[in-house]
Amino acid sequence: MDNAAEVREFLTSRRAKLSPELVGLPQAGRRRVPGLRRSEVAQLAGMSVEYYAKLERGALVGVSAGVLDALARALRLDDAERAHLLRLAHEADGSNRILRRSRPAQWVVRPGLQQVLDAISAPAILGNDRLDFLAANHLGRAMYADLLLDASAPPNFARYTFLDNSARRFYPDWDLAADMTVANLRTAAGKDPHDKRLHELVGELSTRSEAFRDRWHAHDVRIHGAGVKHFRHHVVGDLELGYESLDLRAEPGLTLTVYSAPVGSPTWQALQLLASWAATEGNAVAEASGGRLAL
Repeated sequence: MDNAAEVREFLTSRRAKLSPELVGLPQAGRRRVPGLRRSEVAQLAGMSVEYYAKLERGALVGVSAGVLDALARALRLDDAERAHLLRLAHEADGSNRILRRSRPAQWVVRPGLQQVLDAISAPAILGNDRLDFLAANHLGRAMYADLLLDASAPPNFARYTFLDNSARRFYPDWDLAADMTVANLRTAAGKDPHDKRLHELVGELSTRSEAFRDRWHAHDVRIHGAGVKHFRHHVVGDLELGYESLDLRAEPGLTLTVYSAPVGSPTWQALQLLASWAATEGNAVAEASGGRLAL
């Protein structure tokens, strides 16, 4: 990534989301474009207009933590956006070049890790920051049976969301799912701007999907940790699942996501039906992801 361009587009997009009323400034004069003026952001951050304009052009080299904090407060950045700004600043300084463990072209889930997955009675999946589907337990594979029909190795949630028509049925609120997917990828790009496979994925999706391209240019980021998601499975119908995502200490860069539903709820009952389906008709599809996956 061009770090200066990323900084420029990120700060410009955050400025465009704010209004004078929102930040307690008077509405002065006619505005040709939405959002705050550079002078207003500079005022809120306690810096000169010239200095803020320099920052917005992407010149973050040597910028102090205090200036970055003032900028984050002025632009009303949330936790994910603030972390993204700090990563961009560290990348500009060359201090974000994390030494990453060399990974093989093909990755196999460790037996012990697969045993942990299989011991979880709820759907559980393993993925990375590029949103690749790497491993799962039996119920997790059944839940994502449509995704696993993709011949890509490994299947990828972003590619599925934007290029597979079944995704618009699987995600009842497809627009929300699409927004979250792109925000997660944008966050991943900030964490590791030198990830070649991520660049290739973004390039492919930008070429093939206008919906992806528009969202990518919005520069939204998010922290994927916990919440509630809604799905419409082609066998068991609507699912309302809570989820928790956990980073794996022994597998840096990989995340375990476990879904759950209250015992006795309609979704809990649907999961019992899904487990039965996975053990019979769905077994062939559910097991299709086994073996070696590209990481």
